[in-house]
Amino acid sequence: MSEFWLISAPGDKENLQALERMNTVTSKSNLSYNTKFAIPDFKVGTLDSLVGLSDELGKLDTFAESLVKRMAQSVVEVMEDAKGKVQENLLANGVDLTSFVTHFEWDMAKYPAKQPLLSVVDTLAKQLAQIETDLKSRTAAYNTLKTNLENLEKKSQGNLFTRTLSDIVNKEDFVLDSEYLVTLLVIVPKPNYAQWQKTYESLSDMVVPRSTKLITEDKEGGLFTVTLFRKVIDDFKTKARENKFTVREFYYDEKEIEREREEMTRLLSDKKQQYGPLLRWLKVNFSEAFIAWVHIKALRVFVESVLRYGLPVNFQAVLLQPHKKSSTKRLREVLNSVFRHLDEVAAASILDASVEIPGLQLSNQDYFPYVYFHIDLSLLD
Repeated sequence: MSEFWLISAPGDKENLQALERMNTVTSKSNLSYNTKFAIPDFKVGTLDSLVGLSDELGKLDTFAESLVKRMAQSVVEVMEDAKGKVQENLLANGVDLTSFVTHFEWDMAKYPAKQPLLSVVDTLAKQLAQIETDLKSRTAAYNTLKTNLENLEKKSQGNLFTRTLSDIVNKEDFVLDSEYLVTLLVIVPKPNYAQWQKTYESLSDMVVPRSTKLITEDKEGGLFTVTLFRKVIDDFKTKARENKFTVREFYYDEKEIEREREEMTRLLSDKKQQYGPLLRWLKVNFSEAFIAWVHIKALRVFVESVLRYGLPVNFQAVLLQPHKKSSTKRLREVLNSVFRHLDEVAAASILDASVEIPGLQLSNQDYFPYVYFHIDLSLLD
């Protein structure tokens, strides 16, 4: 499973023994893979400041998770033709996300532990805010380009009644610059091809004989030209409609057609030019955002452990990776039982009520006798 439980318990002898019991039970029952999760000793400050920091970290955690999800989705959208390779681009420090989480080490260079906790949190918040700002501007520009291109491509799709004809017709198909003659385009159902050939010259007066030509066809019908005198256009349209032939309104404008073609070429070129730099930016900054998110989880464990277990700072954090979804309820029961002594009243109420926890979707009201946080990487699959 690509989800993790990040817990902590006091670091005294009794609780270290409890952690060992937890490791033994979860290993024998094949419930989870457990590893120690190293967190530096930070400057604690006052307990009052930690309470405020706890709230701020909760909000930052939610924001970071949301940002990581959005960046992963952006990678999926940009790699529209190579979605099978998306996971290759969702890495953290060059390794897959599971490996990064299970081998997590605090980055002292980016987030010096000697700084006050508030400064560390502020650094993380500013970093994520800047990534979000850049993400919005970069993806907005790319998506606008993509939408414009899709709109142009849609014009060349559909049936003969709706699609653009600029990529189908040629100048030679029309009588142009004539004061008296005009070439019309007529959509004829396939079963009526023979009827069209027999009757088009007699649908109205002044139709040029042998002036029809099949330009293109789709599953339903064909697009034919016909040349006639301008003054009989309305009469020809009426008679054509009565015979189930549809005159397609179209004016051949060479400059407009060339403009459309150039626009398509330009958009394709711009999209190709933006694709590489945008994907590289997403890869680098997805990694940065994900790394920051895991650091925020570590900070939350530290702050909540100090608030829960008190000073001096002495706790052990452990990362658990449940082996399968069906075993999470049993794993939760094991943890509640092993650490029951940390809060007898809360643990007893949980165990006695046999609270059923579907998966890992815990509400804000859930309470456990140990510090607990959840990292769900399945949301990025």
